[in-house]
Amino acid sequence: MKQLVREFQLTPAEEETVRACAASLHLTETVARILYARGMTTEAKMRAFLDPSARHFLSPFLMKGMKEAAALLTQARDEGWNVALFGDYDADGIGALAVLSRALRQFGIEPYLYVPERSEGYGMSIAAIDTIFDEFMPDLIVTVDCGISNAEEVKYAQEQGAYVIVTDHHELPDVLPDCIVVNPKLADDYPYDNLCGAGVAFKLATALIGEKALELVDFAALSTVADSVPLTDENRDIVAEGLKRIARAPRPAFTALMGKATEVSAQTLAFTIAPRINAAGRMGDAHAALALFTTDNEDAVQALAEKLNIYNAERQRACDELYAQAAEAVKREGAYGNVVMLAADNWNAGFVGIVAARIAEEFSRPALLFVRRGGMLRGSARSIDGVNIFEALKACAEYIDEFGGHAQAAGVNVRADKFEALRNALDAYIGSHYSREDFTSKLYVAGEGEDHARVAHELALLEPFGMGNRRPLFTLETDAVDALPVKPLSPHLSFRAGGLDLMYFNGAADEKFLRSPLGKTLVFEYNLSVFRGKEYLKGFVRAVLPAGGGEADAEAFENLLASLRGEGVKADADTASLDAFIAQRREACAYGLAAVCYEPATLAAFPSLAGVPADVFRLSSGNAENVVLYAPDAGCDVSGYRDVVFLDEPPANALRTGRAEVRVNGSLCGYRRLLALPTEREALLSVFTLIRSHAESIAGQTRAEAARACGSLGLDTETFLFALTVFEELGLVSLEEGRLKVFRGKRTELAASSVYTAVVRLQERGE
Repeated sequence: MKQLVREFQLTPAEEETVRACAASLHLTETVARILYARGMTTEAKMRAFLDPSARHFLSPFLMKGMKEAAALLTQARDEGWNVALFGDYDADGIGALAVLSRALRQFGIEPYLYVPERSEGYGMSIAAIDTIFDEFMPDLIVTVDCGISNAEEVKYAQEQGAYVIVTDHHELPDVLPDCIVVNPKLADDYPYDNLCGAGVAFKLATALIGEKALELVDFAALSTVADSVPLTDENRDIVAEGLKRIARAPRPAFTALMGKATEVSAQTLAFTIAPRINAAGRMGDAHAALALFTTDNEDAVQALAEKLNIYNAERQRACDELYAQAAEAVKREGAYGNVVMLAADNWNAGFVGIVAARIAEEFSRPALLFVRRGGMLRGSARSIDGVNIFEALKACAEYIDEFGGHAQAAGVNVRADKFEALRNALDAYIGSHYSREDFTSKLYVAGEGEDHARVAHELALLEPFGMGNRRPLFTLETDAVDALPVKPLSPHLSFRAGGLDLMYFNGAADEKFLRSPLGKTLVFEYNLSVFRGKEYLKGFVRAVLPAGGGEADAEAFENLLASLRGEGVKADADTASLDAFIAQRREACAYGLAAVCYEPATLAAFPSLAGVPADVFRLSSGNAENVVLYAPDAGCDVSGYRDVVFLDEPPANALRTGRAEVRVNGSLCGYRRLLALPTEREALLSVFTLIRSHAESIAGQTRAEAARACGSLGLDTETFLFALTVFEELGLVSLEEGRLKVFRGKRTELAASSVYTAVVRLQERGE
């Protein structure tokens, strides 16, 4: 279950500072509080943050190695050296090559460009260096977005007769290349160490051509967003300045890749342009992306952009297929450790990083996916907030042939016979260095939704949002809401709550919970958009969580009736043994246990479940974390769990349990309410007559809603729901369109209803 975490807690003194800054800057205290909590602790800092621009750019010469790199490139220009640029195949590497190659041309050097394809592996290689020397005979090789982990390859290039400058931003290895190195993570006077590869290239460009480098800031902005480095401090200034340039005079390459997108934002770069650049490298044609960003021929731009669009569509399809295979493998193997590691022969190495990121997010653990090539596994690692995968890999380096990257992402090569040893070592390292709290799926909220229009407009001043400057989330407390699909069969819901129109994309699974009277917390972000000159404000729902309070007995009983259509169960445990089993499982692992019950009072008999998060009707997270599930929807998927325990005996098992070990408590009855239902023909006939005569008052998207709408017509709620379920099964009534329809003249037998016959059997057995 996702955990709500306050993004910040301020002291009274800090709150006083917030109020003063809010008044001076004419901001709501809500937004001033967010700024303060994110490090803007004075009015001056807030003003600078709200006005990001090139004025705040740092001097490139504060960075170690920059002066020497600029001097060597000046010598190369003056003496007519052959200069080669060596980049990387992703959006950061391509952007870095675009920045530095264009800057060098203005500086007076016509460089040779080399970008490896993904199949060659990340970073410099002996084969790539040989190719460069065969084709160009460089006097100087400059790396961008790579090279920091290539001490041996740099030495080889030097032995062939070339000087080398390494410009990179990745984590520092134990052994640095023996050459000029420019990396903001080195100990120096440069106060910001989170630049991406293209950001470092942009600083070198500034060192070479001064303010003219500002013309290239759009490339640096794209790479900064694409590489998921924090959008704080100088990165924020780079992205903001780049967005201004794109909005003012977009390059043909950017325009061609944006397609129909009219709004230029960090999200446009992250989700429209960057994936197309990355797709070229993932499809084995990084040169197409490089050509697009280094040509000014508009005819060539259009053809190259179309090629990248096609690559991106193919990449999306292939990633979806790979994700489906990986997710199935996770369920099959079980995600019960501190890390998820998978390997396969037929996966495309270009896509495993994307899918690893999805797996890491879904299961709230670091994920490593590998492609088998003979005896070697080549893979990508992605992590979650708070877990540094680079440090974990470094601690387990004895099992790894090669790795490189940073806290949240890394490339990893390992021999197949070391796979299990690496998995065990990573699991042990992560388990000993991080707490269970680090693995909880968290939603960081900035406050309660209030003064919606003003706050939404002020939040726009905090753009660009991204890593390190997340889009603020807010909460609303509510009970039942009138959530409906935006159109028939749509998975997206719309509704209104707390004075705000809300959209919940892919929220169909939560529709019943939303419409129930149970208390719930809506987690949302503000969205402002303009269409045909008119501004629209909405909240985009990111999660719906149980908040306690409210009664949903009708929905719970409706789910109990639906469970009758499941497979039969056999009790094989009692309360005491099951409680001991749960305690043992919880002690051994934080994952893999789903405890299901249909009677609220049942939980009191299981002290072993104290502190376990509880979900109602459906699972709010798919990460297989130990959970209590009350009155689950029929068909609820718990197949990712190792153990599914029914705390009270259900009438049947209607859950998708897959390979899970199922245990059923025979000491407590979960269907006792079914035993008191009227099943005599005469009794149900009188109920049908009552329902038919009051059909106009019966309305609702679910039977539970219909029961509340008509007060169950004076019947007890359970009798009404049972009768309505049976009559719907027999085709006598329908609630499909939200109002009751009665079909007259139809003859049928009660025994034709599976729910009716199941209840009768239970009652006979109970006697």
